Amino acid sequence: MQGTVDGFSYGIVTPVAAFLMACLGGALGLRCTTRSLRHRDSFKAGWLALGATAIGSGIWTMHFIAMMGFSVQEAPIRYDLPITFASLGVAVLMVGIGIFIVGYRGATALTLVTGGTITGLGVATMHYLGMAGMRLQGRVEYDTLTVATSVVIAVVAATTALWAAVSVHGFLASLGASLVMGVAVSGMHYTAMAAVSVHLHGADPVEGTGDTATSLLPMLIGPAVFLILAAVVVMFDPLLVMGDPDWQGPARTPRRPGVPAPRHVPSFGEPANWTARPAGRGARRTVPRGGHRSQDW
Repeated sequence: MQGTVDGFSYGIVTPVAAFLMACLGGALGLRCTTRSLRHRDSFKAGWLALGATAIGSGIWTMHFIAMMGFSVQEAPIRYDLPITFASLGVAVLMVGIGIFIVGYRGATALTLVTGGTITGLGVATMHYLGMAGMRLQGRVEYDTLTVATSVVIAVVAATTALWAAVSVHGFLASLGASLVMGVAVSGMHYTAMAAVSVHLHGADPVEGTGDTATSLLPMLIGPAVFLILAAVVVMFDPLLVMGDPDWQGPARTPRRPGVPAPRHVPSFGEPANWTARPAGRGARRTVPRGGHRSQDW
């Protein structure tokens, strides 16, 4: 018996919310990767790790928000929590490998393709591992050609995102790149879901333990809050708002607060400059002439 699959149980609400989370994760990940590539400081690994976590968390959150709208009318769906969280770990790990390759090996064509392929495969693995965590009284089947198409979309989207992190400059351009990435990731998800069909074993409800997609909502709050807070920090990076001194021409010697500028010492024969201590007893006037006589007032 074939089950009746519905991917939009809540209408347009879940697709729009999933798209926004994909855009947020993509924007944050791109900004972190760009920051690490253009500013080679001691925090390079930290920026790359934050970018990988942001992209992985954003895609994982997007996936399960979208899955809240997925249902099989004849059978309830529950989720195995260990597998569900394992899919998050796989997403962050494989996205991190791809981003670190580009971050440390340079933005060459080979590294972009290699990093994009690994990142895209990580996105696809996260999706299908999350689907493997579904528990229902039936068997989930996939159309092979549609699955292959979804994997290609994921790889192309990831490679394009890494290229954008290297090539795109400016806030508005980065925002546009994150929107494109959100469309690509959401498109990959719904393409993969179009490959799904369910063959039911019977009319009885599913046996065993697990959580429904709606019950996963509290667990999605953590990654969502992380993305929002990290986005506030990264998107308003002072180097983005105030400008980078390295972009403003030749480097100048930095001035530290409270440290006076170097004083010019007159050579023999130059006009003398008067320097005085604060008014009061002990003020000294220096006359740079023969003998270098000084007089206390």
